[in-house]
Amino acid sequence: MWFNTGDGRKITYRLEGSGPMLVCHPGGPGFSGAELGDLGGLSGHRTLVLLDPRATGGSDPAPDYAPDSYAADIDELRAHLGVEQVDLLGFSHGAIVAIAYAARYPDRVHSLVLASGVAAFSDDVQAEMARWIELKLAEPWLADAVAALKEEESGEIADLGALWQREAPLYFSRWDERFRPQMVAAAEGAAGAPLVAFNADGFDVRGSLGDIRAPTLIITGRDDFICGPAAAAELQHGIADARTVLIDDAGHMTFVEQPDAFRTQVEAFLARGG
Repeated sequence: MWFNTGDGRKITYRLEGSGPMLVCHPGGPGFSGAELGDLGGLSGHRTLVLLDPRATGGSDPAPDYAPDSYAADIDELRAHLGVEQVDLLGFSHGAIVAIAYAARYPDRVHSLVLASGVAAFSDDVQAEMARWIELKLAEPWLADAVAALKEEESGEIADLGALWQREAPLYFSRWDERFRPQMVAAAEGAAGAPLVAFNADGFDVRGSLGDIRAPTLIITGRDDFICGPAAAAELQHGIADARTVLIDDAGHMTFVEQPDAFRTQVEAFLARGG
């Protein structure tokens, strides 16, 4: 499915499952809605609106990749869907976009889920990342995964899908090659340009947290090396009506590594209306 934005760009999305609607923004930036799969079986309870952000999947590239610009695309999607308010889930970079949207359009968000999110790469978040990598020094995949991460940060992204396959073990509490098919599927429709722009421009949405009025669930893996407990604590501190859930034995890809726990927590939050 697709719609055209006010400036003439094509944005594609996919509907998955049945039940009340949940608009879902994937991460990266540069990953399409395919990254989210069925969100750990959440499609059994919700109609997931899996957005392909600008330049990913079948969506057109855009002049910029700033969080507020992604947020404007979400509002055009909301209008296209014909609803006044949305339940919104943002995963990873999608959580940054969801924060921007909920702060800019506070009356248009009914409930907000920030999954594996971060407001800024603060000193506490970076220290947690360094400690986690230190714990994995014995892993045979670590050296190449860290090298791939450095390539990404330097802007060397000729093939985001291939780079992601090298980095993927970093994003799990306990990497297992049985996760590989899902990680290959997650990279379908990926594009490197948004990530290059993101790494060059940086981000910090901490100043927007106080403008969020929607009930908010902050959910992340206790072993998430990049958006873990320190990142969750900063989100919790800044959002007035928020609760935090840390999932044990899970890294960044909570809905892949611990799908039952992820699905149960998110659906319980949404079913209560926030």
